[in-house]
Amino acid sequence: MGEQAFPFNDFQDWMYSLMSKRTLGITVLADFILSEGVDAVLDNVVDRAGATAVALNPTVTAPAEEGQGSWQPPSDAGASPRLFDRPLFGKTGLWVRSAPSYVPQERFYTDSPYAPRPASDLTKAHGHVVGEFIDAAVERGVEVYFQLSGQTAPGLRDEDRPLRPDGGTPKRMADTGCLASPAIRAYLYAYVADLMDQYPKISGFRPDWPEYPCYMLDEGFQDFNPHVRRWSLERGWAFDDLQADVAALYEYLHGRLTNDDLATFAAGDRGAGGGLALLRRYPGVFDWLRLKSALSVDMVRHWREALDATGHTGLKLSANAFMPPLTLLTGFDFAGAGAWCDAASPKLYTMHWTVMVDFWGRQLLDHNSNLDEKLLVHALANLFDLGDLPPGDSLQAFHYPEPEEPHPVSDEAQLRRMETAVRQADGRMAVTPLVHGYGPEDDFFRRFRLVADSGVDGAWINRYGYLSDAKMDGVGALWRGAT
Repeated sequence: MGEQAFPFNDFQDWMYSLMSKRTLGITVLADFILSEGVDAVLDNVVDRAGATAVALNPTVTAPAEEGQGSWQPPSDAGASPRLFDRPLFGKTGLWVRSAPSYVPQERFYTDSPYAPRPASDLTKAHGHVVGEFIDAAVERGVEVYFQLSGQTAPGLRDEDRPLRPDGGTPKRMADTGCLASPAIRAYLYAYVADLMDQYPKISGFRPDWPEYPCYMLDEGFQDFNPHVRRWSLERGWAFDDLQADVAALYEYLHGRLTNDDLATFAAGDRGAGGGLALLRRYPGVFDWLRLKSALSVDMVRHWREALDATGHTGLKLSANAFMPPLTLLTGFDFAGAGAWCDAASPKLYTMHWTVMVDFWGRQLLDHNSNLDEKLLVHALANLFDLGDLPPGDSLQAFHYPEPEEPHPVSDEAQLRRMETAVRQADGRMAVTPLVHGYGPEDDFFRRFRLVADSGVDGAWINRYGYLSDAKMDGVGALWRGAT
C-alpha cells in the first residue's frame, strides 16, 4: 500500500472508526461537573465510556441544609429508594440548592407571562463551570446538548396544567404542562433564545416529554384543558364529541369495569381483539388518541421553530419520549416527529414500567372492588407489553426496584419496544434509545447490551450519577465491542 493509503494501525481500528459514528450519549447533570471537575467528568465519559455526546442542564448546585432545596437523587415514582453510584459532594444522597448557571436576559421574555428563574450567589460563584465544560467537550469533538423539560415553565400556573375529560385535576406523578398552552410555548421560545445567546457552542437540545406522561391512570386521560379545546377546534376537530366519549370511558373504568373485561386483555392475544371491541363502544377515544398525537407533533414543530429562530444553523433537536406501546397514550408520534426532529430517544426506564402496573391497578381496584387482582395484574402487564415474565400475580410484586434489585422486564419486551419505535420512525429520524443507569451492574449491563447489540442508530444513558467506575468501564467495553 502507498504511503498513508491506509491511515489506521489495522483493520480492527478501521472498522471501529466507521462503526463508532453511532451516537453514544450520556446525561451529565452539572451537579457532578461541579463535584468532580470538568476534566475528570470528560475523562470518564469520553475516554472510559466512549461517549460521543453529552447532555447537561444549565443549572448549578451546592449542598444545602436538611429539608432545604431539593433531595438528590430526586423522588421517583412516589418513592426514593435510589442512591447515586458516584458520590455527589461526597455523599450518595443529599439536599442541594440550585440556580441558573447564567444570568437570564429579560429582553427575551417580553412576550412570555413566565419569567426565568433568577440568578443567585450560586450563579456568580459556579456558573462559569457550565461554559467551561461545554468548551472543553467541544474541543474533544463531543456533541453537547441541553436537556430541558419539553412542556413546562417555572412556577407553572393551574391554567396551564392538563385536565381530565370531566374537567377535574388528574392525579399525576409528573407535574407537566398543557401542550397547547400559548404561555408555555412563549416561555420555551424565549428560553431557547436566551440559552443560545449565552452558550453559542451548544450542538442542540433534548426536550424531555413533548407529550403527556402516563405513569398513573389519570395521566393517561389528559388533556382537556381549554387551551387544547381551542387548539383542536381551530383545526377542525370535533372536540366536544370526543371529550364526551373519553369521559364515558373514564367513568366506566371507575365503577363498572368487570373481570370479563380484564380477561380480554389478559388473554394470549394481549387484548388485540376484545380490547378493540371495548373501545368501539366509545369511538371518540380513537379521535382523542389521534388528537394527542397531532398535538405532540405540533409541540415538536414549535421546538424546531424556536431553534431555527435563534439564527444558529445546524442545531439538532432530539426528543426524549416514552416507549411504544405507551406512546399511544402519551401522544408521541415517531413518524410525525421525524419531520422536525433529528433523533428521538425512547426511554428504556424499566424501573418505571413495572410500577405503572401498581399505580394503575390500585386506582382500578379502589373503584371496582369486585375485580380479581391476579387477573388485573396480567391484564395491565399485557396492556403495557410486560407479559413475558411478569414478576408475580399481585400488585405488590410490581414495586419500584431497590438499588440492588434487577428490573423484572424481559429482554424480549425491551427488544419489541425498540423495534416498534424504529419501525414507526420509518427512517425519518435517528432512534437512540435512552437506558437508565439506575440498578445493579449486571442488570444494567444486560439492559445496555440489548441496545448496543441492536440495529438502532445509537444510545443514550441517563445519567452519570448512576454510573460507577465499573459501569463506566463496562459501557466502554460493551459499546466498543458492539460497534
